[in-house]
Amino acid sequence: MALKSNLDLAFDCDNFPYYSDSPEIYLAKLAEYYHFKLEGCDATLGYMPARIATQMPINKHWSRDDERKTLTFQPRDDEGAPVVDFESRNWILADFLYEVREKKIFQVLNGWRSERFPIYGPQKETLLSMERSATPLFGVVTYGVHMTGYVETDQGLKIWAPRRALNKQTYPGMMDNTVAGGLAIGEKPFECLIREAEEEASLPADLVRTAQACGAVTYFLVRDPKAGGETDLCQPEVEYVYDLKMPPEITPQPSDNEAIDFQLLTIEEVKDAMAAGKFKPNCAHVLLDFFMRHGILTPENEPDYVEILAKVHRRLEFPTI
Repeated sequence: MALKSNLDLAFDCDNFPYYSDSPEIYLAKLAEYYHFKLEGCDATLGYMPARIATQMPINKHWSRDDERKTLTFQPRDDEGAPVVDFESRNWILADFLYEVREKKIFQVLNGWRSERFPIYGPQKETLLSMERSATPLFGVVTYGVHMTGYVETDQGLKIWAPRRALNKQTYPGMMDNTVAGGLAIGEKPFECLIREAEEEASLPADLVRTAQACGAVTYFLVRDPKAGGETDLCQPEVEYVYDLKMPPEITPQPSDNEAIDFQLLTIEEVKDAMAAGKFKPNCAHVLLDFFMRHGILTPENEPDYVEILAKVHRRLEFPTI
């Protein structure tokens, strides 16, 4: 297998077409999808493959327009009146998705997490909460945290990288960032980081609180078979990134069966693993950002530097917080 360039790695994660690159390709791709909408909100909240939208069961809480290619959530009470209360419409959505899961219509729901992710509107308002495993079906923006734990040595920087458990539904056996996790509704990024660091890597909270917030990476991933479940699902994401300088005597340890082990790798070893396609796509994306911020990847040694930089910070076409 040919080695991947840094630009290849950026494309692996941010692979939905750009209108500015080719309007024809972008519009042809977009024609394969339905727009997920919420009644009363003009914005499109996500893209759904046509085969997914047309398989979704329709009841009084949903309407599908095959001409306009929209699937609209329109929660109703027992009398048929619109439900505008936030908690009530979330329970309606949760009950619906649970029923869909029980009918075994979509493979991706086999990874049911019992975690709810927020969906935001054009004014940054929280419109809905949705079961985590269902978010790719509707193509909504999700949020998470990724932390790179590194050690300064006489041989230069080294990075702690775990290998994902072989029984994980998504990207089994691939390499990951030191700590990563999804943001549940109502959770703050740094709170999530401290929780995930303890759960995934057995890192003490006092150490993790010294991590530096370093912005965010954004991308629009179209899922392939390695992601688990149906292919061509849209997964636009915002990942808040953190760096943690770790003392040499601290070794991350798996504690929740999410990882097989942790390896302390040199920068060259990390680069080689990335080029060989061993890292989960969004983790390679985060590492590209780390390399650029730390002067490892520069305009002098990377001819595609500006394009990579742009793809690591994509402007998403849906409402975000």
